[in-house]
Amino acid sequence: MQMLLLKVSTHITEKLGMAPGGEFREVFKEASKVPFCKFHLGDQPIPITFKRAIDTLSFLQKIKLAWGLCFLSDPISKDDVEWCKQDSLEQMMAEMIGEFPDLHCTIVSERDIYLTYMLRQAAWCLELLHASDAECRKCVPSMVVGIVGMGHVPGIEKNWTTDLNIQGIMMVPLLSVSGRVSWLTMKAAFLGLLGYGLYWMGRHASSLVLSLPATQYCLQRAPEAWSHK
Repeated sequence: MQMLLLKVSTHITEKLGMAPGGEFREVFKEASKVPFCKFHLGDQPIPITFKRAIDTLSFLQKIKLAWGLCFLSDPISKDDVEWCKQDSLEQMMAEMIGEFPDLHCTIVSERDIYLTYMLRQAAWCLELLHASDAECRKCVPSMVVGIVGMGHVPGIEKNWTTDLNIQGIMMVPLLSVSGRVSWLTMKAAFLGLLGYGLYWMGRHASSLVLSLPATQYCLQRAPEAWSHK
């Protein structure tokens, strides 16, 4: 799934001439120019996001998602991106919810909670420093700026005044016994097919070499050379 998502990223880069996430690179460059500015990566770790997202999908949904990512070829332009910013973001999110509701919950809603928590923690630490020591006000930044994807803004605003517990969204569910058995069976079958394929290719390659005229001639001349010696 990660390889397929990288393929989607490459497709967008080729069509737009810009890499997804370019705005965050610009933020990092600008933040490095501000005195006493600390840059913090506050998103949910991507391995946890991917594992939780894939775990929510059924087998058929995984196949459907993989199929859609493999054959993604819809044209996209900068005008389309601007249109999404202004008019169709909610429509796009609604379509995603209808297609893969559990996936939307993990990739968007849970990360809304995580991002809100991290922003609130940063703001709380800043307020604590300012209240404890007047000297800190001169050297500590006076504000927290959060740069997030536009799809996360409504969720952050919604969660800002609620009690948040991120422990639940940081856990990766363990496979059940049947899931582990299925995974080991698929892995064994794949390795078995791979081994047989290598054996079949090696066997036919050796047969091809022995059938070559030059090889047959060398094998016929070898006994004569040994008798002369």
